[in-house]
Amino acid sequence: MKYEEPKEVLLLGPGPSPIHPSVSKSMSWNTLGHLDPEFMDIMNEAKDLLKYVFETNNQLTLPISATGSAGMEAALVNILEPGDKAVICVNGVFGTRMADVASRCGAQVIEVEADWGSPIDPDDVKKTLDANKDVKIVGIVHAETSTGVLQPLEQIVELAHQNDALIVVDTVTSLGGIPVSVDARGLDVVYSGTQKCLSCPPGLAPLTLNDRALSVFQSRKHTVQSWYLDLTMLTRYWGEERFYHHTAPINMIYALYAALSLIKEEGLQQRFDRHKLNSKALVNGFEALGLQMLTPESYRLPSLHAVKIPDEINDADVRKKLRADYRIEIGGGLGPFKGNIWRVGLMGHGSQKQNVERLIKALGEIMQPMGHKCSVEEALSAVARTYE
Repeated sequence: MKYEEPKEVLLLGPGPSPIHPSVSKSMSWNTLGHLDPEFMDIMNEAKDLLKYVFETNNQLTLPISATGSAGMEAALVNILEPGDKAVICVNGVFGTRMADVASRCGAQVIEVEADWGSPIDPDDVKKTLDANKDVKIVGIVHAETSTGVLQPLEQIVELAHQNDALIVVDTVTSLGGIPVSVDARGLDVVYSGTQKCLSCPPGLAPLTLNDRALSVFQSRKHTVQSWYLDLTMLTRYWGEERFYHHTAPINMIYALYAALSLIKEEGLQQRFDRHKLNSKALVNGFEALGLQMLTPESYRLPSLHAVKIPDEINDADVRKKLRADYRIEIGGGLGPFKGNIWRVGLMGHGSQKQNVERLIKALGEIMQPMGHKCSVEEALSAVARTYE
């Protein structure tokens, strides 16, 4: 079978996100050796740019050579040892996954739960910490991709530190789209993925540890259970020593460097403002179409939107028609929300006015013949007024 390039699809789901042309172009740069001095320079630049986006001065900041889930695993396997207590906050798919990974590290996992679609209550974290001494980490998802919930962090970070625990934070769907502020918030271990608001192809997982977390890691009693994700060796490759560990994904690191350079060029605050504005326009368009948001504005992600599906509309039929007739991809619900919500991403390069307008128009045109009463013109007017 002769290979043909797939036709473009506008990626407005939960990830991956659209890629800027200059990032795509960077992946076709000449491949260098993973110990080549020119490549080392690009590695150093990428590390510095990651610090900029994380808003940190952490020396241990690097991209793991794998997707965001490996970032989660790297964060946990390097900190947790058998028998450690780990308080994990669960209010969606990725909190559940964090608890699973922590248990596979041999940790004693204590879950703090909230309903899917709601943030974790700091009072529940406090009660759990009060009842459990010697907790090593508190793990929490900053941006829950399965529900569109933006988790307030400050109180929970404070509670963790008051109890001498490290805070481990999943920022896969927040890094590059909303402030993560690693140093200002005192976050100890933070991981992300490249395929969301960074608008880089999937394949790398940015990770950063502060000095407090590094001290805990360096005082481990057991060897890290994962050879591939062992920071003892990874830092030797990404540090001054440049000791061979694995063959790095050269062209993916080119792409990360290019994507992060675009963020630096735009400026973090300008990027955050762009995500907020386009999110507001999208929500106004949804509501003008007669659709309801799952989460209240007070804790709604500007990068990932959970939209309730009207009773008269079939989830799969709409998404199939969007993909086939309009070349747009959005995501369906997971877990208890399967078939009940759409997950719509406006992330990184995909967070643009024309994408908001294109999706609102397409959804309205698809839902009208399916029995949903709405006006595409009124919805587009609501979008336009947002920008005015």
